[in-house]
Amino acid sequence: MSKNEDLVVIGAGPGGYTAAFLAADRGLNVTIVDELARPGGVCLHHGCMPSKALLHLAKVLTDARESGPCGIEFDEPSIDLARLRQWKNDVVAKLTGGLGQLAKQRKVSYVQGRAVFEDAHTLTVNCLTSGQPQRLSFDHAVVATGSRPLKPTELELDDGRILDSTGALELEKIPDSMLVIGGGYIGLELGTVYAALGCNVTIVEMSNSLLPGADSDLVRVVSKRISSLVEDVCLETTVTNLSANVDGIDATLQSSDGSFLRQRFERVLVAVGRIPNSNLAGLEKTRVANDNRGFLLTDAQCRTAEPSIFAIGDVAGEPMLAHKAFHEARVAVEAICGGSSSFQPLAIPAVVFTDPEVAWCGLTETRAAELRQPVAIAKFPWGASGRALTLNRPEGLTKLVLDRETQQLLGVGIVGVGAGELIAEGVAAVEMGMTVSDLSSAIHPHPTLSETLGEAADVFLGQSAHVYRPRK
Repeated sequence: MSKNEDLVVIGAGPGGYTAAFLAADRGLNVTIVDELARPGGVCLHHGCMPSKALLHLAKVLTDARESGPCGIEFDEPSIDLARLRQWKNDVVAKLTGGLGQLAKQRKVSYVQGRAVFEDAHTLTVNCLTSGQPQRLSFDHAVVATGSRPLKPTELELDDGRILDSTGALELEKIPDSMLVIGGGYIGLELGTVYAALGCNVTIVEMSNSLLPGADSDLVRVVSKRISSLVEDVCLETTVTNLSANVDGIDATLQSSDGSFLRQRFERVLVAVGRIPNSNLAGLEKTRVANDNRGFLLTDAQCRTAEPSIFAIGDVAGEPMLAHKAFHEARVAVEAICGGSSSFQPLAIPAVVFTDPEVAWCGLTETRAAELRQPVAIAKFPWGASGRALTLNRPEGLTKLVLDRETQQLLGVGIVGVGAGELIAEGVAAVEMGMTVSDLSSAIHPHPTLSETLGEAADVFLGQSAHVYRPRK
């Protein structure tokens, strides 16, 4: 079988299906190739969507348990794991099924199979449904193959009780104990889900802080909260060995002082990062190049060194975030259609969906210090927010990172309930080049958490009614 297409998209995740749909809307003939039976990629099938569904349930459980101070007491909840798992799977099925319908409406062909490049304008697809190879020639291709969990060699052990993020989301059972290796966003999100469901969770992180790279004042709030929810948080600690035992997995933990501790856990979650799926068969027959971490090298229009081949999403570099892939898809399709758009965002938001959530965009205070870039910082504590108090969650913080000379907004950081929703205003403010006075003069609804952004600006200008600053 042979087919000629204007565009072939390899990978049906957020970047891939977006590129395919936008190109079809522009009148191109498009085929998507992916190994999964339905579009959506890891994000919808095994990542952001099922994890957020479980995080919602974890928050329901936590809110019920912590409602006592408000005068409402609940009995200990009964958890039907099978129904919980089915609900999560139903959410995923609705999303992926909807994407399949959108592909049909746009007349986008979908081939379940593995793509092998023959040259810069041809590939063969080993179809997983028919078992027959299909040859596709194309004017352009978009590689959107995503990433996969990193598995350090020292932690490799052929045992079903050692999970990666995909396995943990299957939620086959609630173990009595779990070791989470990695204090980044994946480890914290899944660790808190299991803790809320009744598992004794221990989190191990090799650096001196959870969420390495994030600003310490934001991390401090979520660290305090997580430490109260899990069994233990071990910083500056590494796992040097895992070994199987009839009753569990024995883990050897080494702390920063060189001492060793051996503990047994029913399950182990390895969440130490992800690596790009850039090892596509036959790609070496093209001019596409990788960097030393395996990411495909691209220019500002997401084009590789091979003019006919573009790369977007996780496979094209950090940050590995679905919304970055969405935006890159738009840039790539515009370039394929002859436009001049380029990928030059000032603020790519990052959100950690723990409870409380942590979110930031643009320049962080940590990064500014690394660059030795002089900045000014404005903060508004949520203890002074009426809305935060009505939610019984006053532990949050909103901060602004400003150019010291022009007072232009360079970055925003938020920790607290709903931070992932609130950060959107920060993204818009940074992208539009707003100053702190612009943000202060925008009227925010009261009482809301969104007004903490305006309040932070007021604090900086010495105009806050809710935070007292003595005159200098």
